Amino acid sequence: MTTEERIKEAESRIFKTVFPSDTNHYDTLFGGSAMAMMDEVAFITATRFTRKKMVTVSSDRIDFNRPIPAGTIIELVGRISHIGNTSLKVLVEIYIEEMYSFVREKAITGTFTFVAIDDHKHPVSVL
Repeated sequence: MTTEERIKEAESRIFKTVFPSDTNHYDTLFGGSAMAMMDEVAFITATRFTRKKMVTVSSDRIDFNRPIPAGTIIELVGRISHIGNTSLKVLVEIYIEEMYSFVREKAITGTFTFVAIDDHKHPVSVL
C-alpha cells in the first residue's frame, strides 16, 4: 500500500451527541471535553496509519470558532496532515449538525503531534 493510500485509509470519523452533562454553564460543550475527544480521534487516526504504538506529544493550535450547544450531533474527523521520521501530525475538525435540520458547520479545528514508540518507549519510524 502506498503512503497516499495509507493516509486515505487512516481517516477516522466519530459521531457523538452533545448531552447537557457534557456542557458548561453556558450550555455549550466544555472545551476540555472537546479537546479530549479530538485527542482520541487523532490517536485512532495515527494508529490506523502506522499500526504502531503511538503517544501524543503535543496539541498544537486549537481554534474554537463556534460554540457547540447541547442537543446537537458532532462529527470528529481526523486526517494525517504531515509525516516525519518518527512523528506525524493529525488534523482534527469537529463539525456541528443540528439534530432536526440539515444545518452543518465546522466548529473546532486542531492539530495533534504523535510519536511512534517501541516496547521500550523509544521512538521508531512511523513508516
